Amino acid sequence: MLVLVAPGQGAQTPGFLSPWLELPGLADRLGAWSEVVGLDLISYGTTADADEIRDTAVAQPLLVAAALASAEALGVTPDVLAGHSVGEFAAAALAGVLTHEQALTLVRDRAQAMAKAAAIAETGMTAVLGGAEDDVLAAIDRHGLTPANVNGAGQIVAGGTLEQLAALKDDPPARARLIALRVAGAFHTHHMAPAVETLREAASHVVPADPGVTLLSNADGQAVATGTEFVERLVKQISSPVRWGACMETMTALGVTEMIELLPGGTLTGLAKRGMRGVRTVALKTPDDLDAARELIK
Repeated sequence: MLVLVAPGQGAQTPGFLSPWLELPGLADRLGAWSEVVGLDLISYGTTADADEIRDTAVAQPLLVAAALASAEALGVTPDVLAGHSVGEFAAAALAGVLTHEQALTLVRDRAQAMAKAAAIAETGMTAVLGGAEDDVLAAIDRHGLTPANVNGAGQIVAGGTLEQLAALKDDPPARARLIALRVAGAFHTHHMAPAVETLREAASHVVPADPGVTLLSNADGQAVATGTEFVERLVKQISSPVRWGACMETMTALGVTEMIELLPGGTLTGLAKRGMRGVRTVALKTPDDLDAARELIK
């Protein structure tokens, strides 16, 4: 059983799209999507530096477009689809809930609204690796932070103000390692609440279809039966924690045996190697990975 997964913000690296532009039709596709989102996706994916593509308003449309383009190049129909954070929009499009253009339009609005929300206060995110989960969650709560990403495989990401994150650094949970993330704000926390209504208004103009394959939600890791419910979850997810660990638990329960992570792959397959032992994985990083991905599912 095959699952396709789409990564979230932070997976992008300078120049990651460059080798993909050699594939027939892909540059034209990205050019058309650039018109949809009002950004030069090709330029941002090839020549922009790390700071430019860290900008939330840029990173989110770029990541969704990259995931969709790599899925088209791969050309397979999965049994299960899931995305991490903004990757859920790519998953929704691939499941048929949204058209590609609808997904990208909503992501554009989401990204701009989240960038504005992030500018209200100085916030950030810190990955907590290892430690007992109860101890990690207690430390996050003790310092007034939110467990914004419960990723499984011993990884929880805390979000909040820079002062709160500094306090966590000075008083970390036992046997845990902390890594400050290069993100523009505390995503999936109450700090993103101002962006929720913006996306809800944008989503009200979309009539979603029901998913054509099993589509998992970050809210609780469960499959969602209707497109209407999935879009409502996309809206609420802006200020709610991502429970990727729960998604992996559901994948395991469903009997997933293969995982392909769409461009720019690596993060989610890395989690799967620790949290879904025995599942075979391929991360799409360059077009050379397409053959390995197709071989995986033969």
